[in-house]
Amino acid sequence: MSPDLHAVATGRRAAMVDRLESDGVLTDPRLRAAFLRVRREVLLPHAYRRVSGPGADPIDWHLLDGSHADDRAEWLDLIHSDESVLFQRDGEPLDGLGRGPVTGGHMTSMSTFTPATVEALQTLRLAPGHRFLDLGPGPGVALALAASVTGPGLACGVERDRHMAAFAQRNLDTLGLGARVVEGDALDGHPAGGPYDRIHSGIGVPGLPSVWVDQLAPEGRLLTTLATRTPSWPGQLLVTRTPTGVIEAVLEGRASGYRPLFGFRWLTVLDHRDRVAAHSGRARPTRWLPPADDAYAFWLAAAYLAPGLVRDFQAGTMTIVAPEEDSWAVAGPGDGTVRVHGPRDVWAELEDVHARWEQAGRPTAYRVELSDGGGPQHVVSGAGPKALAWTLPPIGLAPQGTP
Repeated sequence: MSPDLHAVATGRRAAMVDRLESDGVLTDPRLRAAFLRVRREVLLPHAYRRVSGPGADPIDWHLLDGSHADDRAEWLDLIHSDESVLFQRDGEPLDGLGRGPVTGGHMTSMSTFTPATVEALQTLRLAPGHRFLDLGPGPGVALALAASVTGPGLACGVERDRHMAAFAQRNLDTLGLGARVVEGDALDGHPAGGPYDRIHSGIGVPGLPSVWVDQLAPEGRLLTTLATRTPSWPGQLLVTRTPTGVIEAVLEGRASGYRPLFGFRWLTVLDHRDRVAAHSGRARPTRWLPPADDAYAFWLAAAYLAPGLVRDFQAGTMTIVAPEEDSWAVAGPGDGTVRVHGPRDVWAELEDVHARWEQAGRPTAYRVELSDGGGPQHVVSGAGPKALAWTLPPIGLAPQGTP
C-alpha cells in the first residue's frame, strides 16, 4: 500500500470515528480505539455499487477497485461511510475481480453498515481477554474490531464460503490482530474453540440454534438478529448466561437487522408495487392510527402474529402487502379511511395485533423461553392472560429459496 493511500485512509478513519461519536453512536472508548486501529482499506479492498434501481432483473453493478486511481476516491468514501459495503456476488472467488460494470448475480456477502456494527459490539460489552466468536464474519470487519479489543488469539470467525474465509484470513493476517477464520457452517458454531464469552452472529436466523447457547460461557453474552419472512420488522435477540448458568433471552424490535442465513427467502413488494399503484383497493373507514415507525416492539409482534406481510417503505403513504395472498392495505392519507384489496384483510389483522399489544401494556421487549435440548422457543411479553405470545419456527423449517 502506498504511503499516500495509507495517510488518506488514516484520515478517513479518524473522520469516521469523529462522526460516529458526534452522532452519539460510538461511546465505548475501547471500541473507539479499535476503529482507529483497524484499517478498513485492507479488509475491504473492493466494493460493488448498485447501478440498477429497485426491481431490476438482471441487476447492473459497478465494481470499485481500491487499488485503481479512478476508483479510489469513491471507494474510500464508501468504505468509511455509514452504508453497507456490497462485497461478493453468488459466492464468487474474490481474487482478481475485474473493475467496472458487471451485470447479473445477487449479493452473497457484505460488510454491514457501520452504526449497526457499533451497536452490536457495544451491546456485547467486549473487554480484553474475552473469547469471541463471530458467526458469518464475511470480510471480517466486526471480527477485526473485536480482536483489537479482546487481544490476539481470542477472536474466531466461522464462514461458510471457502473463498471468503481464505480472503478474510489473509487480510486479517496483514493487520496482525491474531484473529482467525475457519470454514464451516455458522449454525454449528465452533465448539472446538469454546466456550465463548461473547458470540456475535452476523446472519439472521428464524430461531436460536441450541448449539450456540451450549457454547456460551458463564457471564457470556450472545447477540443475533431473528429473521422473519419480512425484512420490514426485524428483531434483535440478546442471550446471557448468568454466573450460575441460567440462560436469559430478551427480544427487541429494531429498525434494521442482519440479512438472513443463506437460502432464506424474504417476501418482497416489488412484484406488487405497480399493481398497488394502479388499484389501491376499496375504501373503508378506520379509526385506527398505526403507531409510529419507531414503535419497534409492535411491528415486531406484527411480523409474527400477522405473518406474511411486508411494508413498502418507498410508498407515499403506509402500504402493507401480503404478496402470497395477493392482498394489500393502503392507509389514508389522513381522511379516516383505508383502502384494502384481496381476500386477506391486512388492515384488520394489524388492528387486531395492535389491540392485543395495547391490552398487553404496550410492551417494548419480549422474553424468549428456551427449551433444553433444542425444543420449542416461546416468546412472551409478560405474565397473565393478556400477554402477547408466539412460538419461533424451528430453523429446519426456515423458508428456503434462491438467495
